[in-house]
Amino acid sequence: MLKADFHMHTHYSPDSGMSPETLVARCLKVGLNTIAVTDHNTIEGALAVQRLAPFTVIIGEEVGSAQGEITGLFLQETIPRGLPPVETAKRIKDQGGLVSIPHPFDRFRREVIRRQALDDILPYADIVEVFNARNNFDADNRKAYEFADEHGLLTSGVSDAHASIELGRTYVEMPEFDGTPEGFKQALAQGTIVARKMNPLIHVLTTFYRARSKLRRRLSRRTG
Repeated sequence: MLKADFHMHTHYSPDSGMSPETLVARCLKVGLNTIAVTDHNTIEGALAVQRLAPFTVIIGEEVGSAQGEITGLFLQETIPRGLPPVETAKRIKDQGGLVSIPHPFDRFRREVIRRQALDDILPYADIVEVFNARNNFDADNRKAYEFADEHGLLTSGVSDAHASIELGRTYVEMPEFDGTPEGFKQALAQGTIVARKMNPLIHVLTTFYRARSKLRRRLSRRTG
């Protein structure tokens, strides 16, 4: 059985401080052997991890559409941010990718997809994150599960890790698959979610990373 996690970030995301090297080392330590790296609005972090990792790395991206975040898995190219939600989902599908809906009902995150947009992309959706370890309220995860069940969508549990300490706590145990999106879906349908919430204080670390990234960009502009 695979020990898999399909939502995590490297320092290619402005709110993460985790290098590709650190991410790979932590995955090896905790036994994660299939992952998707889903940096914000870029696949460069996923490609960097894939070059280093001795295990399966799915190229992903958490795309900031015009009405909230949508995750693409099995991508070849970065999806531009700011597009309409349906256009974002179509571009993921055009690459042969899978559309995953991240933390759809988290009441605290500003980037959560809006309800109308969620309904609009349903024809393209494959997976719903029914457990996100960074959700503060169990009710938000339960609502995601009920939504996935109502619409017959696959479910996943993810760490949404931005720091190495988060990796290995939440994952999916699932059979091996042939490396294709279709094979992935078949294996995920047989998966079992191992779910452990993170302490809400982890968001403080994310805020620190984001502020540090902004400061570095300002300093770069001044000296550039």
